This record gives sequence, C-alpha cells and structure tokens, in this order.
Amino acid sequence: MPTNKEYIRRSANLLKELVSLKSFSGEEKVRSDFLCSYLSERGVETERSGNNIIARQPHHNMAKQTLMLNSHIDSVRPAATYTFDPFNPPLSDTHIFGLGSNDAGASVVCLLQTFLHFYESELPFNLMLVLSCEEENSGPNGMTRLAKELPDIDFALIGEPTGMQAAIAERGLLVIDGIASGVSGHAARDEGVNALYIALEDIQTMRSIKFDKISPTMGEVKLTVTQISAGTQHNVVPDKCTFVVDIRPTDQYTNPEILQLLRVNVKSKLSARNLTNKSSATPSDHLLIKAIGQLGVKTYVSPTTSDWMRISCPAIKMGPGESARSHQADEFVLVSELESGIAGYIRFIEEMTKIIK
Repeated sequence: MPTNKEYIRRSANLLKELVSLKSFSGEEKVRSDFLCSYLSERGVETERSGNNIIARQPHHNMAKQTLMLNSHIDSVRPAATYTFDPFNPPLSDTHIFGLGSNDAGASVVCLLQTFLHFYESELPFNLMLVLSCEEENSGPNGMTRLAKELPDIDFALIGEPTGMQAAIAERGLLVIDGIASGVSGHAARDEGVNALYIALEDIQTMRSIKFDKISPTMGEVKLTVTQISAGTQHNVVPDKCTFVVDIRPTDQYTNPEILQLLRVNVKSKLSARNLTNKSSATPSDHLLIKAIGQLGVKTYVSPTTSDWMRISCPAIKMGPGESARSHQADEFVLVSELESGIAGYIRFIEEMTKIIK
C-alpha cells in the first residue's frame, strides 16, 4: 500500500493536471474523460451519467449501507484580475495554483486517493466515489440528476474547502426578485403613486417579519435586501421599483414557506429565482456526527451551499483548502493542505468502521 508521502505526490500531480483542463459548469467532458481514464488505469471501473462519474468497490454489497464520497469537477469562470494564466499556472513546491485548485479540485483528488486506498478493503459499509458536475451553476445534469439515479446512498461526505473542519449543517439560499408598481407623475406637482416608496415600505415590512421557528444548529432565518433600482430622471415619480432579497433559510422552513410568508405581507410582486436551494442539517445523534466527534474535528454551520442540498440523506461537508479562496483570482491550495485532507479522510473512514460493525 502506498505511503502517505506517495498519496500526497499523486494528489499534487493529479491536481496540477486537472487545473490545466477547462471544466466550466456544463462543459466538463474533457475533465470527466481524463478522470475516467485515470481511474481505469488503476483498475477501477467507472460509470458515466453525462459528465458525472460513479465508481464502486468491486465487492459492493447492496445489503450494506453506502457512504458516498462526493466532490464536484466543474469550476466557475476565471476572474478578470488573474495575474497568470489560470490554466497554465506557475509551479511551486508548496502551492498548487490554478482555477478550481481550491474549489474543489483539492477535495476531488484527496477523495479519489482515499477511495483508491480503501478500494479493495472489506468494510462494514460500501464506499462509492461520485464526482459530480454542474455544482457551481446548480445545473440539472449534476447532483440533481444523480440523486434520482443513485437511490442507494445512505450517508455522504461532501468535499468542499472547509479547512478540514466539518460542516454539520449548511444554510440554503433563496433569492427573491421584488417589483413594486406605482403610477408615474410630475414630481413638482406631487402627482402619481411613487413605486419607490411602496418598495421601501415593503422592505421595512420584510425586515420586521419574525420567523418564529429557530433552528438549534443554524439559528434564525437571515434576510438581506441587496439591490434596489427605480426612476428614469429627477423630476418623474417612478412607476416601477425593483429590488433583490437574499435569504439564507434554515432547516425549520422550506423555501416555498418563506416565499409565501413574505408575499402575504407586502404589496410588491415577489418571485423566487430558485426554490430548490434548500438548507441541510444532520441530526446530532447521527453516526457521521459521532465519528467526527470521536476524532475531535471542529464542527460548524456553513453559510454556503453545495451539492449537499441536492441529496436527501444525512451528510457532512469537509475538505482541504479554505472557503475564502473560492472564486478568487490567483486561486491556490497548499500541498500541506492536500496532506491533511488525505490523512483526515482516511482517519474518518477508519473511525466509521469502528462505529458500523
């Protein structure tokens, strides 16, 4: 069995190759083909669902529970402020630079090497490696598709840059577009109905709404108005005002429930961009939580979403790298973070084998 240093070397080399392959959301075929070939060369059979990759242990047993090891192979488009070619980054002994190196290439390569480490092992549960696409744009052909095709997943480890802390819950995301309608008129004659004033009243109403159900892990629902636009010129009363509301739900409310609660209290027309970006939380007594507790891993509630919101089984989110680097110019991950990622994943699975017997 390879040494830890060998796993680190393999992960670093693999990640350097991955960042050279463009893999924007919906355009992951080249990277997916490459990873399938990489696994095949190491004796691992893979299944394809579009650009998603599924790999199972050779002794996969339907009578056992299945732990999904998941991360995503797509990336956002590079920021304009990169100081180097994001697909041909500078080389370093301590850093791996490039688009998607931190989010979530580091998790991909560490989970892949962890899967290879346990590939032939008879565990009290199945390991399934799932490398998904279209995570960054919440596309229909990523985990949304896989969740329907893989009903045999009992729990999951979602790889995202968390500094190898474990997110035991993550807030959802509900973005609402508001339109307040009025009647135009001349400002000097106090004519019309000012749509901007209607919007401001509705915004104040929404800010004062109390969401009574408090999540034990996430706290209260967070609502923030982030954009507003109205008017054509200084002397015309605006007949239309648009605004955007960013809401971070908890596990105590569904997104449709929040939307309806707001609608009945305001005059503006409210419409949701997406109602499926749900919040997620794993029960405190679940074996996943027990395993990370035994390992002394720090836990937290994540403010960002991931493919976790697409699945219905309990999960934790944990991976090498730092969330603050995601989507930033000159993205990088440290080689030492790959080392802690592989070691942390292996320790986690070993601890799971002690709990599930």
